[in-house]
Amino acid sequence: MSMNELFLNNRFPVVTGKPQAQPPKIPAQPQAAENTGVSFRETLEAMESQRQIAFSKHAAQRVAQRGIALTESSLSRLEEGVRLAQSKGLNDTLILVDNTAFLVSVKNHKVITTVNHDELKGNVFTNIDGTVIM
Repeated sequence: MSMNELFLNNRFPVVTGKPQAQPPKIPAQPQAAENTGVSFRETLEAMESQRQIAFSKHAAQRVAQRGIALTESSLSRLEEGVRLAQSKGLNDTLILVDNTAFLVSVKNHKVITTVNHDELKGNVFTNIDGTVIM
């Protein structure tokens, strides 16, 4: 399932207007809309609640700015990379998944930043204690 499908399947209603005595009933199956009113950060947080790894605010901004495609497969491989790094006793690790680099705090299970393929060339990663290639 692609990241876009995950976003589209998790719609949250937005209610505008004057307050009502009773809150509006939320339909069991939300209707399709072009703009759901849910921010990228809120969607990412909802996904993180189901995952073992989180994205820092900085990393989430980089994913959005750099147009990095996060799929279910790539996130699963990232989590597997974190497990491998943890099993080797690594702390701050560079995890390469396809053409994307993730700098991860293994002990906190948190992605610190991301770099896409176009920006990898000529980049120097410092203060890491290992690299995992997935």
